[in-house]
Amino acid sequence: VQLVESGGGLVQAGGSLVLSCAASGSIFSIGAMGWYRQAPGKQRELVATINADGYTNYADSVKGRFTISRDNAKKTVTLQMNMLKPEDTAVYYCNLDRVVGNYGAQYDRWGQGTQVTVSS
Repeated sequence: VQLVESGGGLVQAGGSLVLSCAASGSIFSIGAMGWYRQAPGKQRELVATINADGYTNYADSVKGRFTISRDNAKKTVTLQMNMLKPEDTAVYYCNLDRVVGNYGAQYDRWGQGTQVTVSS
């Protein structure tokens, strides 16, 4: 299973960005999909997750500003980020907690990361 992220970049504070992550390979089903981020000198942290039923979970720091969604048919997960702040600057990583394919099940799959930089 491969994850390809897109949509990062440089934006001014108050602006918006959309991150997308597409999974490819032999995939029968995907469990929870999510976005995490890691700022320089800090640990990776959860941003938002969405399970197979569409139930979402957000970090308190992004509630009301970010929206996560998924398209099961296209095997994609998207993060709409609005009202961005300089403290949102980080490398953002896509994550699948469980993927089932003709190889069986794989757990905790990560994308390569995409940089988001918010200038003040």
